[in-house]
Amino acid sequence: MSGCEARDAKKLVRSPSGLRMVPEHRSARSPFGLDEPPWVPDKECPRCMQCDTKFDFITRKHHCRRCGKCFCDKCCSKKVPLPRMCFVDPVRQCAECALVSQKEAEFYDKQLKVLMSGATFFVTLGTSDKSELMVCRLSNNQRYLVLDGDSHYEIEIIQISTVQILTEGFTPGGGNSRAIGMVLQYKVPGSEELMQMKFTASEDFSCNKKLSASWLAAMHKVSK
Repeated sequence: MSGCEARDAKKLVRSPSGLRMVPEHRSARSPFGLDEPPWVPDKECPRCMQCDTKFDFITRKHHCRRCGKCFCDKCCSKKVPLPRMCFVDPVRQCAECALVSQKEAEFYDKQLKVLMSGATFFVTLGTSDKSELMVCRLSNNQRYLVLDGDSHYEIEIIQISTVQILTEGFTPGGGNSRAIGMVLQYKVPGSEELMQMKFTASEDFSCNKKLSASWLAAMHKVSK
């Protein structure tokens, strides 16, 4: 087990918003996670914050689990998965927040899984003229980019400053391009110096190229 995954243990906790499966150590939280918002106090919201309907014994108030604002059932009826807050089950959200969470679903269901599955690249450090064939993947806790070959590297996602995707095949009149690599710049903890890594897709097998292209596309999504 690598050092970045040694503290991946999780625990089930109950909050006012629902059950959450969270890391035991706060330092192991995903950089893509969100904190639960404070709820607008009941006494401060006599009316729905969307349609202005007055609350009474029939029209009950509900809090959106993503923004914490107070709504009537009509304006806050959707239950949508919210993995960024580690909820086990879909939770109640207002229409606006539900739309955002639904758009994020593809990122969590597809891109993150592709990144954690990994792909093979030739990796070049700095200005070196030598490259090493390495398997690159996102750690299970989503905090580190892990590179394994003859060497081993773990780069913390929050330390990455720039991601440049390298492409080929683009023509001035339009046309398709494909991702063939990327250049990362990142800081080493305790230093302000920027380090650089270049990733080049392996051309050995066509399946490797397809997997590498998918991995690079997912990395581009993460860096936006």
